Amino acid sequence: MEYIQLNNGVLLPKLGFGTIKQDGDLISHNVAYALDHGYDLIDTANRYGNEIAVGKGLKLSSRERETYFVESKLGPTLYENDDAIDGTLKRLDLDYIDVMVLHHPVNNYIYAYKMLEKKYREGKIKVIGICNFTEEQLEHLIENTSIIPQVMQIECHPFYPGEKLIRIAKKYNIAIQSWFPLGHGSKELLENDVIVSLANQYHKTPAQIVLRWHLDMNFAIVPGSTSEAHILDNADIFDFKLTDEDMSLIASINRHEPFYHVTKESLERLASTKCNFEQE
Repeated sequence: MEYIQLNNGVLLPKLGFGTIKQDGDLISHNVAYALDHGYDLIDTANRYGNEIAVGKGLKLSSRERETYFVESKLGPTLYENDDAIDGTLKRLDLDYIDVMVLHHPVNNYIYAYKMLEKKYREGKIKVIGICNFTEEQLEHLIENTSIIPQVMQIECHPFYPGEKLIRIAKKYNIAIQSWFPLGHGSKELLENDVIVSLANQYHKTPAQIVLRWHLDMNFAIVPGSTSEAHILDNADIFDFKLTDEDMSLIASINRHEPFYHVTKESLERLASTKCNFEQE
């Protein structure tokens, strides 16, 4: 495993397992399988509706709790709910969460971040951060809170390395964690000629080349899969490194354009859509 040293001294595993769009026995099995096959972090969220199943998967693995990280994201409709973080701990059946971030920059995210700060000081959260924030929103948050985020989840991949956010992350020594690191479900990135050529050169899959690119950029990643074979493949990225020439070739395919475009409508939807457990 490779790690990023955060601005609070914690060593964050670069490779995590993402659990979006998975639930029930499937995700419980896959969480345990990932932990037992090379992953040191499990990523979930209030909005995924699978924290209980993820918690069961943690117990199914052979790992001791202190040897891996669990990450969750606070849902926007819970940003002024003082019991929301305790609820997350209860659903995951954990005494503490290693990493917790705000899922989206909507609603009263300053109040929500202060809730994270409180639990961080209490030792219930080891690392706090944000997800999907712009540079302006990050600056606003830093001006109105007391702890600089340690992690920032963003869309990031060779087609869109997120240069502006990387610059501000470096300014504040905030680690980048890439969600959907393989290109937001698009096959286009994995079929790109540069990526395919490097895959042939290194006897790796295109996905492994892209994931290795993230590690060599010093990004953390949380790829997900429902297939045991793909879970294993996505972890088989620590036996090689890309050269400076390789990285320059990959930089040439930068489109400076994300797959996911934020709109007024999408923000309104995120601000109002309740998590499954809120509707029970």
